[in-house]
Amino acid sequence: MKILIVSQYFWPEEFKINDMAFELVKRGYKVHVLTGNPNYPQGKFYKGYGFKFSIGEYRGLKIYRVPLIPRGNSKLSLILNYISFALIGSFYVLFLKKQYDKILAVNFSPITAVYPGIVYKKLHKKKLFLWVQDLWPESVSSAGKIKSEFILNLLNKMVKHIYKNSDKLLLQSKAFIPSVKEKGVKDTQIEYIPNWAEDLFADKSKINKNKFNGIIPRGFRVMFAGNIGEAQDFESVLRAAEITRGYSDIKWIIVGDGRKKTMVENEIVRLGLLETVYLMGRHSMEDMPSFFVHADIMLLSLKDEEIFSRTIPAKVQTYMASEKPIAGMLNGIGAEVILNADCGYVANAGDYRTLANNIIEAYNQKENILYEKGKNAKVYYDENFSKKSIIDNLEKILQENK
Repeated sequence: MKILIVSQYFWPEEFKINDMAFELVKRGYKVHVLTGNPNYPQGKFYKGYGFKFSIGEYRGLKIYRVPLIPRGNSKLSLILNYISFALIGSFYVLFLKKQYDKILAVNFSPITAVYPGIVYKKLHKKKLFLWVQDLWPESVSSAGKIKSEFILNLLNKMVKHIYKNSDKLLLQSKAFIPSVKEKGVKDTQIEYIPNWAEDLFADKSKINKNKFNGIIPRGFRVMFAGNIGEAQDFESVLRAAEITRGYSDIKWIIVGDGRKKTMVENEIVRLGLLETVYLMGRHSMEDMPSFFVHADIMLLSLKDEEIFSRTIPAKVQTYMASEKPIAGMLNGIGAEVILNADCGYVANAGDYRTLANNIIEAYNQKENILYEKGKNAKVYYDENFSKKSIIDNLEKILQENK
């Protein structure tokens, strides 16, 4: 089977669609990827890339890259980034031959990135499978990017059109079901394809315990890994760190980058948290196990928004596969997963006081308690988020829908 993957983001940007593509190649599928030139999350092109067309190969994949305007640091540049991939990608697929059996599109933000897949579907009468990682227009409304009712109504109509033109919706969270059904999606269109953790997080041979010894402070380490953005509510995280400042051994370690990083840097200085909160910067995914090994507990936070309560953040599976206990500050299904797995502590979204108290409780626990919570995380992960079982199910869905 020949599969065309349509995703605005792809390797060397670090998104789950990379792992799905690599796994499909390992299973014998011929996979080509239509994507943009990498610029996430910094907002500028990675070295060696730019505003240009290119065709390359990587790990058995053929990758078509189309020009797009980088995300930059303004709302205007972000909008232009979204529009440019949708338009230029849709134009590009007009010249792709009728060679693919199925189209697999993924909608992180923005959902407009799906349009090249719809164009190919219409041209060649092929089935389109949409992996729904983000709900629109709820996500842009919740993030405060768009507040106009007129524009949100237009976006809602656009999303309905995209869903209508998708043969199957592969949902990363079962809590997405009410939203997509409100937009006219039938039960027969819906499948559950959650995220999983890349193999390296469960492979202890990938851990280099000494690699970051020189930069990670000693103490009880609360570690966050991922995007430093609006959704992660770092304002509340820093308030929690203020409360724990009296415990000099508690160190908050932030590994990542994003649009809110400068704000976090400034607040660390303003609040006098230079010996409490440490920014490690952005590192490759391959480095993450060597960071995680130093963590006593992993941090997961999301803002108090309805959309985020329906989402299972991908780092949930990553933390679980790494056998790490989790301190969560979030609502909804992500919190339910932590509680059901008995693998950590949960505070409501925005409740920084409870988050701080949970960190202090974890700090005062006997070491074996946190160890057991980490073991519980891995057991739950193996039973619910195994990559093999998820991709097996994806294969079945692709093959059943001729």
